[in-house]
Order: sequence, then C-alpha cells, then structure tokens
Amino acid sequence: MDKLTEIMAWKRQEIAPRVRAVAEAELAQLDAGLPRPPSFAAALRRPDGRLAVIAEIKRRSPSAGDIRPGASAPEQARRYRAAGADALSVLTDGKYFGGALADLEAAVAEVAGAIPCLRKDFMVHPVQVAEARAAGASAILIIVRALDDEEIRILQGAARAAGLDALFEIHDEAELERAGRLGARLIGVNNRDLAVFRTDLGLSERLIPRLPPGATAVGESGVATGADAARLRAAGAHAVLVGEALMKAPDPAALIRQFRGE
Repeated sequence: MDKLTEIMAWKRQEIAPRVRAVAEAELAQLDAGLPRPPSFAAALRRPDGRLAVIAEIKRRSPSAGDIRPGASAPEQARRYRAAGADALSVLTDGKYFGGALADLEAAVAEVAGAIPCLRKDFMVHPVQVAEARAAGASAILIIVRALDDEEIRILQGAARAAGLDALFEIHDEAELERAGRLGARLIGVNNRDLAVFRTDLGLSERLIPRLPPGATAVGESGVATGADAARLRAAGAHAVLVGEALMKAPDPAALIRQFRGE
C-alpha cells in the first residue's frame, strides 16, 4: 500500500463517525448565515503580476518528519500575515500532519479576514466541506488521485454551495486531463509524489504549461529558495504553496520576498 492510499483509508475511517447526509441546500444556508470569507482564487492573481505565496501551517509530514512540533497556529498565521503572504494553507489532519480543525479556526480568527485560508486535508465527504465553511475557510483541497470522478463532483458541488473555492491537486498528465474535464479552474501541481514522497520541480515545469486556458496554476512542494520559485514562475505558475521552508524560516518575510523575486 502506498502512502496516499494508507492516508486515505485512515481518513475515511476517521471521519466515519461524523458522516451524515449533507444537502447542498444546507451548505447554502450555512454560507448565507456566516460572514463571507475573502476569495482564495482572487488572492492567487496578484495585480502586480508577481508570484502569489500561499504560506502553510504544518507541524510535521510523512516525508519531512517533525518540522516545528508544537507550533502555535495563530502565532504562525500572525507571522505569515505580517510577512505579506497572499493566502494561508492550514493542515487540519491530525495523525499524519499534527494539525486540527481548531488550527484553521484559530488562523482564520488571527488574520481577521485579511487573507484567505485553505483547509488542507484529505477531503472525502461533504461533511468536511461544511466543517471548513463553519471554521471560516475560503477553499478546500481536492486531491484528484485520491478520488473517483463522482466523489470529486460531489465535493465540487458541496464547495460551490458553501461558497468555497476548490483547489484541485494533480501529479500527472492523466490527473490533469481529469481535472480539466471536471471543470477545475484552480489547479495545483504537487511536485511531491504522494505515493512515495519523492519531489521533482520538473513536474510543474512539464504540467503547468498544459493546464486549461485561463486556469490559475499553483506549484506545490519542493519550493525552498527564490531560484525554485523562479523556475515555477517561468513555467507559468501564478502562485506557490510553501510549508516546510516557511515554517523553518527565521524571517518569513525575507523568504517570501525571494519567492516573488523582489
């Protein structure tokens, strides 16, 4: 069993006690009753044309092990906002990444609507979409490799009803074709193979130029330096999602400036 299959099997087991029927009408009502979060999609298209930076709150990962165990989500959100991040990504998976839904809630409260937040988790059911919207997220993640087309359509519909953007994550040409066929407009190329956790920036360089016309392109994983970010920008990326390097950076603002080529 590869790592992603293992994680998805656990995630389905983990959320089983919370699973219930979640109608799109319920999600729409939830959306109408809550403050409107800032647009995740809009934040990734900077008016100055520079690379947008999605700064991730991540304490550990299966590939890196401990990154910053015990890190405070609101404190990190505050640092990222002060550093000029365009958006946040908050890991809410506990077993593999050391996160929690409470981290998302705390990060959203800390940035107070100034920048949008992505719920970064292994999404399998609309109940997780409802949780994301209730916590103040602006977007959810859809990992194309982990889901069949019908599951993706259900999550898409749930996100749309809840007023959330959906970032489609792909890793190869077949997943890119599926994402395009399913109408994805935000597409992240994960340079890390989630089966074996090997990273190759060349993947973004190969796939981003093949994204559907008008799609917003995000380069994910393996970005640690300004040179890394420049490679992805040259390939056509509008944004990069960075976790480990920013979590470890003594000065996140300086690293974000490097990513933008400032």
